[in-house]
Amino acid sequence: MRDLNHDFKNLCQRNRDGSFATQHDRESILTLIANQLEEDGFRHLRASGVRSKHVDHLVQRWHAEEISAGTFKNRMSALRWLAEKIDKQNIVARDNATYGIAERRHVTNVSKAHELDADKLAAVADPYTALSLRLQEAFGLRREESIKLRPTWADRGDVLHLKASWTKGGKERDIPICMEAQRELLQEAKQLAGAGSLIPAEMSYRDQLNRFKAQTARAGIDRVHGLRHHYAQARYAALTGWKAPAAGGPTSKQLSAQQKLIDRQTRLTISRELGHEREQITAVYLGR
Repeated sequence: MRDLNHDFKNLCQRNRDGSFATQHDRESILTLIANQLEEDGFRHLRASGVRSKHVDHLVQRWHAEEISAGTFKNRMSALRWLAEKIDKQNIVARDNATYGIAERRHVTNVSKAHELDADKLAAVADPYTALSLRLQEAFGLRREESIKLRPTWADRGDVLHLKASWTKGGKERDIPICMEAQRELLQEAKQLAGAGSLIPAEMSYRDQLNRFKAQTARAGIDRVHGLRHHYAQARYAALTGWKAPAAGGPTSKQLSAQQKLIDRQTRLTISRELGHEREQITAVYLGR
């Protein structure tokens, strides 16, 4: 049976405009969009059937996931390209402000890192949600990754291996297990999940995602993306020996030539651990 992913791939193949990198990014975003609509119950949808309600649903989901302004704008650009190709330009507003999308902010030395509050974490009744939150903080996972994670399968001894189907853009990656606290947390997760994921056997990903949202809201836990910022800043300090600029450490201009080499290599390492490819993105987490 043909599906939305199949339709999107055909559209991209028939309309190869722009640079190779642009085409690749667009195809990756449209694959993500097709998968997310499928996850959220829009099954048997064809490209020609995409409407404004689907765009509005995706925008709501992305706001809830607290994706960056830059990522948001890239996804909206892909949706506008799609709308043009299916001759339904009116399903996507031309102005990003209509959707409450903030202006892109590349660099800030104001920390967005958040640590889990012990009292608020104790108020989370669902053990799967509680462990997902702790895994986000300990390994810098995205929310979806922390829910879909299969701890027993992912534990490769010295690294946590993330399967492509769990990650943004379908890129598998390894995250080092370098602290005893990470190892102990993984053991807890294995005991709860067994051979499965942090989604109870009787539930779907969407069910557990909704429960995660409800549990965190009830416990007063918000801005969970800040847990990734916390991970990035902790890793930076561990690898360099000094704090990141966003955490009160020296700025790039204050580093010696040797320190700048260490800084760049560390940022590349952290970028890969977070599931990014560009060193520049680390400025969002670490400052500059």
